[in-house]
Amino acid sequence: MTVSIIRFGGSNCDRDAERALAHLGIDAEIVWHEDGLPAETSGIVLPGGFSYGDYLRAGAMAARSPIMNEVREAAADGTPVLGVCNGAQVGCESGLTEGAFTTNESARFQCEHVYLRIERDDTPWTAAYEEGDVIEVPIAHGEGRYEVDDDRLAELEDEGRVLFRYCDEDGETGPDANPNGSKHNVAGVLGEREHVAVLMPHPERATLPDVGGTDGQGILRGFETAATGAE
Repeated sequence: MTVSIIRFGGSNCDRDAERALAHLGIDAEIVWHEDGLPAETSGIVLPGGFSYGDYLRAGAMAARSPIMNEVREAAADGTPVLGVCNGAQVGCESGLTEGAFTTNESARFQCEHVYLRIERDDTPWTAAYEEGDVIEVPIAHGEGRYEVDDDRLAELEDEGRVLFRYCDEDGETGPDANPNGSKHNVAGVLGEREHVAVLMPHPERATLPDVGGTDGQGILRGFETAATGAE
């Protein structure tokens, strides 16, 4: 399989994603958004960064790049798509997932390690874990607070589409374990189908043993899991 990592103007985590996937033995290439998706694309990463300087809203301009039409079509055909940080914002803005990521409750850029609780273990992105597992992954964002209206959030929770929640090291959620004020401590959600997911923390920065730990490896291995499930 070949994972296409889409580079927009202002992306800065594309090389991190490429390096992390290569470490796991997953073939990946960085694709400039104006060039379109390569024919051999079998997975897609929307990487972190500050696409177009976060003007208008974080991710809003990148979401309107023509390549995102191709991404939506690929996702509809079953291609796994993972949006990370700014890529999560692009994913929400483009309609791949619901809700929005907006200004942190602190109104500050926050760069730190956080704990995430795995809410489901039956998706490609979480198959390497067990439900209730706690992993440590870094965040680096100024607009990471997940928002969606209360009724729709209740529906998303009932549908099992909340994939990760911020928690403490014991797996307990609450205000003290919520770094940005995200509603119900939501850190990542699924699209309408389980092969599409976005999350604000950076699993690619928790993949190399010598740089940030390895707790995020299982999330990136979701590309392999999704490919195997499609065979």
